[in-house]
Amino acid sequence: MAGVVRVLTEVAPLERGFDYRDGGLALSVGDRVRVALGPRSVRGWVIDQDVAAPERDPEGLRAVTASLGLGPPPAVLELARWAAWRYCAPWSHFLATASPTRIVRELPVAPAAGPAASPPRRVWAPGTHQLAPTTDPLDLVLHAYEATRGRGGSLLVLVPHEGWAERLASRLERRGLAVAHGDWARARAGWPVVVGTRAAAFAPAPRLAGAVVLDADDDALASSAAPTWDAPTVVAERCRRDGAPRWTGALWPSPGLVGPGGYARDPDLVPGWPRVVLVDRRDRDPHEGALAPEVLEAARRALAGDEPVALAVLHQRLGTGRLLACGRCGALARCPECGQAEAEAERGLVCPGGHARERFCAACASTALRRVRSGVTTLARDVAAQLGVAVAEVTAARPYDGAARVVVGTEALFASVRRAGAVCVFDADQYLLAPRAAARRQFVHALGRAGRLVGPRREGRAAIYVQTRRGEDPVLEAVVAARFDDLVAEEAAEAALLRLSPFGGEARLSGEGAAELAAELAARGVDVREGAGGFVARAPDVATLCDALAACASRRRCRVAVAGGDG
Repeated sequence: MAGVVRVLTEVAPLERGFDYRDGGLALSVGDRVRVALGPRSVRGWVIDQDVAAPERDPEGLRAVTASLGLGPPPAVLELARWAAWRYCAPWSHFLATASPTRIVRELPVAPAAGPAASPPRRVWAPGTHQLAPTTDPLDLVLHAYEATRGRGGSLLVLVPHEGWAERLASRLERRGLAVAHGDWARARAGWPVVVGTRAAAFAPAPRLAGAVVLDADDDALASSAAPTWDAPTVVAERCRRDGAPRWTGALWPSPGLVGPGGYARDPDLVPGWPRVVLVDRRDRDPHEGALAPEVLEAARRALAGDEPVALAVLHQRLGTGRLLACGRCGALARCPECGQAEAEAERGLVCPGGHARERFCAACASTALRRVRSGVTTLARDVAAQLGVAVAEVTAARPYDGAARVVVGTEALFASVRRAGAVCVFDADQYLLAPRAAARRQFVHALGRAGRLVGPRREGRAAIYVQTRRGEDPVLEAVVAARFDDLVAEEAAEAALLRLSPFGGEARLSGEGAAELAAELAARGVDVREGAGGFVARAPDVATLCDALAACASRRRCRVAVAGGDG
């Protein structure tokens, strides 16, 4: 009698498996198959084999139509099941992430994990490390490799961006390591080192010997599209299941990355940070132009040098601005009660916290408030007029082509510009006053990536010029001094007080079925409150929240973003 297998199809709303006869195809758990589902032919994964035959005639079951080759190994299959529970998402979504884009029927033979040609220079303890942006993480990866080489399994190395992954894989190969990068079959065969970006958290390595996550606080390692999930949390769970050590590098360790074990500070942190120069544009001549005189002087010095890019101007805005500034003294319109940026309202000014007041400058009482508006295109035109040179506009849709020595763009310029004579953050206030919890950390991370363009302060070669209209600010003081301990401790204390990640579980509910799901969660004892754009559900821990969400049928009809660190 033919065997019976259970298949989970790629049809996302169907979260359970269906039984099929294997048709003599010798299928294994994780294999990809094609099956008939009603009148349709769909792809799926074998999630169980040797299923007990039903009491009715098993020959009445439909047979698997075709085998589509290998899929994720059983360990990754179960990891995807956990991720579906953890992020309130379809199991099939994560199985697709862990599967090849083409049919793979045979695997290559994995080479033995031999010693590296150049040993690491220092010992790195497993845990979270605060690294300077210019610190070469290769030594950390080499140490992790040597420390786990005898454990059996693969060392998984995650970085935020593909260009970084390519360069790192090439450097490791030159040191004699067998590296799988962008090759699903090699990773599935258990290659000694697997390098990748966010999706590689579900790399099909049968077992992990260890893992390294670099720039773990980079937004690129978290998916903002539904279903939302983040790679560091998935890697942490994967290491826990395999009993593997984990090394994490971050510019500003978030409370979720720090965890109960704290974090280690790179001894090269201060000299490895770039030199940051603050340019306060309050009480300046309004006819100075887009760039302050200090920045123009640095740009002209850099243009006289030999760097391919003399000046990179970072401006993270494509549309119009939302900030208001005083036309007389240049101070930003900020709420006197909470310090947040104010916007124009029907009868005056109002901040995101709901505090309203009359329309005037709190610094000089002038009523001549103007909107600070300048997108990348407008700024590039103004910079070209000030410097008298060609300026390239760089965005995600328009990468740098190397034709100009001055570039103006969003953070997309970091993907195509490798070195710069100077960097200017045109409007730091747009970062620091953004209405999101991680605004300060994202600003520091942007400065860190800019620091990789200009080099560390110990070289004294170049600097980052930060234009601002604010006075004393702890974040600006921290980036100048390259000391972040107080900010990290303050963020952790605030998260603990408010029961935010990782001290509690939080989910944001939006979409058509959000109100119904909020009512179901409230009936199960979850604290649910209505907020901007939907509802916010909070629980004492992530597990309690995820269990409650899994028990609610209406979650399938709305978007759910679950926050909360798992260490």
